[in-house]
Amino acid sequence: MLIHPEWRVSPRVHAAMTTRIGGVSPPPFGELNLGYSTADLRDNVIENERRTAQALGVDTEAIRWVYQVHGNEVRHAESLPVNAPLGGTEIQADAIVSRTPGLVCGVKIADCMPVLLAARDGSVVAAAHAGWRGLASGVVENTLRTMGVTGERVTAWLGPCIGPKAFEVGEDVRAAFVSQDSDAAAHFYALPKLPNSDTVPSPPKFLCDLAAIARQRLAALGVAEVVSSDACTYSEPERFFSHRRDRTTGRMAAFVWIE
Repeated sequence: MLIHPEWRVSPRVHAAMTTRIGGVSPPPFGELNLGYSTADLRDNVIENERRTAQALGVDTEAIRWVYQVHGNEVRHAESLPVNAPLGGTEIQADAIVSRTPGLVCGVKIADCMPVLLAARDGSVVAAAHAGWRGLASGVVENTLRTMGVTGERVTAWLGPCIGPKAFEVGEDVRAAFVSQDSDAAAHFYALPKLPNSDTVPSPPKFLCDLAAIARQRLAALGVAEVVSSDACTYSEPERFFSHRRDRTTGRMAAFVWIE
């Protein structure tokens, strides 16, 4: 059910990410769907959330969520309300920072990349939902700024996301990154042109390495210790939900907190 980062941080810091295994939801949301915005039965998601909290060893009321909008806003866990049923909230953001022991930062994913950050002394932690839009608009940079520590004091974990052999994007996505940092071009791989494209022009397509771009941006912030799961959500249907692969699907979640 859970994947745990193998990173060097204080033993006070705990972190995990769910897979799709171990819940009660039927297909296409099977099994451990944590997405309250999906068409799954609400009672299923409530039970899945209860099982997840039990596996984490926390109370569901300790978990803090935000309404994710693929942006770059960051919230303090201390300012968020007690977890409502199914993690329901109208507070928009894509990252949560906590300095309070016992408050659990949670983000939901189904191809986007979860980025967990922790000061190695265990003083502050954060969880960010980093799809390409959020990553390009600075969600990681804003999260580290909100943590209030230098990158040299932080370790990052990049959780399972859609991998570089599956994440096909257009020129707009490439331009969003390359316009900010020309070195980002190294993480886009041009796909062959379609047959007859000389007579019927088609827009260029690329494969994008989202995790490599995140590493590049973290390095620019001084974060040298970056651990990646290297797992591809798209390519492992037995373990992970994938919106790009299935469209109608469930949601996983990644968590980090201070004991």
